Amino acid sequence: MDTSAARKAIFERIRTAQKRPDQPQQAELDAVQDYLSRHTRGPAPDLGPDLQLRFRQQALRMSDTVDEAADMASVPAAVARYLDNTGLGRSAIGWNTLSGLDWRGAGIEVDFRPPRDPDLIGITGVFCAVAETGTLMLLSGPDTWSSAALLPETHIAVVPASRIVGTMEDAFALARKERGELPRAVNFVSGPSRTGDIEQTIVLGAHGPYRVHVIVVQGA
Repeated sequence: MDTSAARKAIFERIRTAQKRPDQPQQAELDAVQDYLSRHTRGPAPDLGPDLQLRFRQQALRMSDTVDEAADMASVPAAVARYLDNTGLGRSAIGWNTLSGLDWRGAGIEVDFRPPRDPDLIGITGVFCAVAETGTLMLLSGPDTWSSAALLPETHIAVVPASRIVGTMEDAFALARKERGELPRAVNFVSGPSRTGDIEQTIVLGAHGPYRVHVIVVQGA
């Protein structure tokens, strides 16, 4: 369900209470850009020359599994390989943005809709991925529902290699550049869901997916 209209209405009410116009004026937007340009970013670690290698290392450290595909057309075969190796079956739900791939040709049945209780596998893309921490950044929208990465027991994420950035600051800068403003939900996924509440023993899958499998797409 697209909740962007409700979000817009809430912000408009806040701005009205502040005696501002319903929508930000150009002077306000310019002031924000001026503020950002005058404030330097904090220190960042040395990520090395290969962001893709750093991302892979950190993703594995966060208990993801990682594979590669040569291009987007090869993604369904990579997903099928993972599902066969793990014995998870070949039925999933997925983002609409991935509906153009030949899933049936790879022997996978994918419904392009938000997940329901019986759905065990969710396939998503990403807005970008952060090499520093091995984190996936997902932006919600009518075709990119957050629940696909949160409700199924297994989350398969398709990550174009060109969308791997260095730091969290780079990820937000890219979102501002390409989207202008953030959507209602921004999700950062750093490995499977986990908790250490009981005797500080890490348990995976406590509040979300047990498994996160990342497919890095070289030609995208």
